[in-house]
Amino acid sequence: MLQIIYLIAFTILAFLAIGNLIRSLIGFSRESGQPRARNDASVRGYSYRTGTVPHPELLDELGNVTTEPLLIMKSISIEDARARLDALYHTDRPRPAEGENL
Repeated sequence: MLQIIYLIAFTILAFLAIGNLIRSLIGFSRESGQPRARNDASVRGYSYRTGTVPHPELLDELGNVTTEPLLIMKSISIEDARARLDALYHTDRPRPAEGENL
């Protein structure tokens, strides 16, 4: 009896999920059919709705939206990374007390 209840419950959940998926697809297709106004900011890759203020970290000193990358990663060699990790490992290891074995 309990298996039948589980089967019915999961069948109902499956139908609700599929219905929600279909509604979402219909909504996305309607939105994609509507033309959007393009302004200079959206052409550069930044699209803000009118009336909204961008996050302060995206603005430069003058208050303009920055167009440069916000994350710069430095590339290092494998040997340098291994040396840095070894240095961290050896400085964090507890020193054995006199006459104590690890």
